[in-house]
Amino acid sequence: MTHTQVLVVGGGAVGMLLAAELGHHGVCTIVLEAEPRTVDRPKAGTLHARTAQGLARRGHLAVPVATEDLLGRGRAEGFHFAGAPGLVITAPATEPAPVLGRSQAELERGFEHRARERGVDVLREHRVTDIVQGPDAVHVSAQGPGGVRRFTAEYVVGADGARSTVRELVGFPSDSRPATVSAGLGLVRLPDPDSVPYGWHRTPRGWTIAGVNPYGHSRFITIDFRGPHPDRHSPLTLDELRREAERIVGHRVPMTDPRFLSRFSDFARLVRNYRQGRVLLAGDAAHIHFAVGGQGLNLGLQDALNLSWKLAHTLADTAGKGLLDTYDAERRPAAQRVIDNTRAQLALMRPDPGLDPLRDLVAELLEIDSVNTRLGHMISAQETVYPARTGRGSRWEGRFLPNLPLTTADGPTDLTRLLLPGRPLLLLLGEAGRAHGEQGAAWAHVVRTVSATPARPLPWDAVLVRPDGYIAWAPDGDSLAGTLGDWFGEPLRRT
Repeated sequence: MTHTQVLVVGGGAVGMLLAAELGHHGVCTIVLEAEPRTVDRPKAGTLHARTAQGLARRGHLAVPVATEDLLGRGRAEGFHFAGAPGLVITAPATEPAPVLGRSQAELERGFEHRARERGVDVLREHRVTDIVQGPDAVHVSAQGPGGVRRFTAEYVVGADGARSTVRELVGFPSDSRPATVSAGLGLVRLPDPDSVPYGWHRTPRGWTIAGVNPYGHSRFITIDFRGPHPDRHSPLTLDELRREAERIVGHRVPMTDPRFLSRFSDFARLVRNYRQGRVLLAGDAAHIHFAVGGQGLNLGLQDALNLSWKLAHTLADTAGKGLLDTYDAERRPAAQRVIDNTRAQLALMRPDPGLDPLRDLVAELLEIDSVNTRLGHMISAQETVYPARTGRGSRWEGRFLPNLPLTTADGPTDLTRLLLPGRPLLLLLGEAGRAHGEQGAAWAHVVRTVSATPARPLPWDAVLVRPDGYIAWAPDGDSLAGTLGDWFGEPLRRT
């Protein structure tokens, strides 16, 4: 019997990021992963703005120090909405690029390396077969290379994907929407690249999406709107993908040498609560949706960034009442938002000529800057605002704090670097902010307090920032001491 504080089931990008963050906080963590090694698959490959910003604040993305000359400036990247061009995703110039190309496998390897460096035990070729919750621990059995192994953990996190064993064994209730389309994905060679329409291409018979590589394997997707496949779990064959491509495009599309083939659909599912007792879910185990806009991976990585610090504080007994329950309260609405916007995009993508006026209208609306920005922030999760913990919260509470150039006693720095230790940050801004430091002193064992001068005036003289970059307190809300108690429990009593 092996005991650990947290057992993470699933070693994909979400599970490995969660494990790396728990390891950073000194939490004894074990990862159980069924695969013997990271598998390169042509799946998600886009990091959107809010994910990149969160990863930068946790040290997983290197970014230059923000400077005053970058304030008020932005970065922009062209993207698509429902397969059509015209969407522009923007982010402040003090942050990483608003769209970054990173393969899921590359992220998984990087997070696993960091997790192992931080003492996390990663056990591959281990498949969970049983989970039993007790009042103080969770008992897990797994089939490994040497036979059945048994574990006890104070908490278990299921990050084991859309077909989650953890979700099924524990019995998380969920709401789902049946599939209405059938889609195929292949990493194949295209002997005649000019026979394939590049990028997103709609015909009266469906869509093809082609990332053409004339010198190697190309990523090729077909979407059939005639209905779901009768057996969505059956293996996709090269002949089926080729026939479907030729049906949609209307002419021969030669394909050879498949390295990867898979089918997917618009089946959607969202569990009704991300937590049952001592078992929690993250990533695709909790939510799945139609894969458009690269939002699924980002949603899961943001789950991990949200959950990790809350779980660490819960285990360290420095969590306020109900802190762990805020994970569901904050992340479940974010998942619902993605499910809804991907359904809306799919509706626009249906190859029905009767929808052309609607598509034309959406294209016109995208030419309005405020509309474009709104949709871009939705796709990139920069619109996310978490609910206040109490009715007395600041109007800033739950908002993400953009990176700020700051000057401390140690010299120029920025908000991103001050958050790298992974602790809540009480930022005292200028002389007026120092008075708030006295209230925060009783939580010095939890909260890092830094006096700094901002490059430009800010709306407050102090602000409490969570480890994931969201604001927990500003002076227009509840007292600082009250907020610290809500989030991080009782103050440290001095003797």
